[in-house]
Amino acid sequence: MLYRKIGRTGYEASILSMGCMRLPMLEQENPPKDFIERQRAVNEEKALELIEYAIEHGINYFDSAYMYHAGNSELILGKAIKGKRDKLIITTKSPVMMMQKHEDFDRILDEQLKRLDTDHLDFYLLHGLVKETWEKAKALKVFDFLDRIQRDGRVKNAGFSFHDKLDVFRDIIDAYPWAACQIQYNYFDENYQAGKEGLKYATSKGIGVIVMEPLRGGRFTKRIPDAVQRIWDTAEIKRSPAEWGLRWVANHPDVSVILSGMTTMEQLKENIGIADEFKPESLTQKELGIIDRVVKAYKDIMAVGCTTCNYCMPCPNGVNIPMIFSLYNDVVMFKDEMPVIMYNTMVPPDQNATNCIECGECEDKCPQHIEIISNLKDAHRALYNEEWKPGPR
Repeated sequence: MLYRKIGRTGYEASILSMGCMRLPMLEQENPPKDFIERQRAVNEEKALELIEYAIEHGINYFDSAYMYHAGNSELILGKAIKGKRDKLIITTKSPVMMMQKHEDFDRILDEQLKRLDTDHLDFYLLHGLVKETWEKAKALKVFDFLDRIQRDGRVKNAGFSFHDKLDVFRDIIDAYPWAACQIQYNYFDENYQAGKEGLKYATSKGIGVIVMEPLRGGRFTKRIPDAVQRIWDTAEIKRSPAEWGLRWVANHPDVSVILSGMTTMEQLKENIGIADEFKPESLTQKELGIIDRVVKAYKDIMAVGCTTCNYCMPCPNGVNIPMIFSLYNDVVMFKDEMPVIMYNTMVPPDQNATNCIECGECEDKCPQHIEIISNLKDAHRALYNEEWKPGPR
């Protein structure tokens, strides 16, 4: 296993690390309709086997969050690391979106420490920051909280995970002496959200960069379009789509950690087996050219040519146009159910496509001249599914 330093912290993490958002699930004859309830049903025995195997084969960085598997992710990770804690790097996340008052930060952190059965976290990240949650965190005096938990030893290093535009990322980076940040980064999303510029900006400040979604939630490994597979087949060295995706991320020397949400032992063994090749700047120009052709092939089958430039925003009626088109494209390109789940559970009802009043303001602003109104209708038809809507809390 290869290891890289996490920014200026002195920590060295396995380049291949384990995200605990996609642990193996129990097979249920009649699974609950509610998404949150379904997420609780982790196959604990298989999950513990996965984590134990990962530790035995050199993976030392594990990432969880308060809401993963409705809390079961942290509980299971806590059981898995018992007796091994000192040699591992444990990260989890503060659910900023749930906070109502400053005291909630401490209350939830203490709950997480109890779940994980540890007295400290190596890294603690503010979870999923976007402009709105960032402003909320500041209003709740999050800096006082971060300073306090690092002084009292409950947390060794503070950071954040991110899902917004580059200018918001820069603002957050500049606001606090962060140790690490977590961004979405893969060969298709090189210029999405924080992207390549954000990666460079963070490392220029000595901040470690943890990459999530290196395989776009596994979409690069399932249901490969024929046009894409034909391009992979032209490579002199044959690799699986998973290896191509992971090696592209590892090729960037500024990346500290690559998180992979490995659900099966087969996936875990495959990734560990190729991890010794995850060296910076090890792909040839010809191989990088093949990956560029794959990106173009995926873009050719996108449903909407949206570049998420956000010129269409804000919508006067609150529709989250770029997010909806991103999820719609994922459904079309990867034929995966996760975008449907996200549309029905994570996009607030007042931001979904049915709120379009067809004013046309967005179409006037769109530099790609996309027929946004009609495409929003198509997107809603492709994404909306009553079954995935969460039940009452």
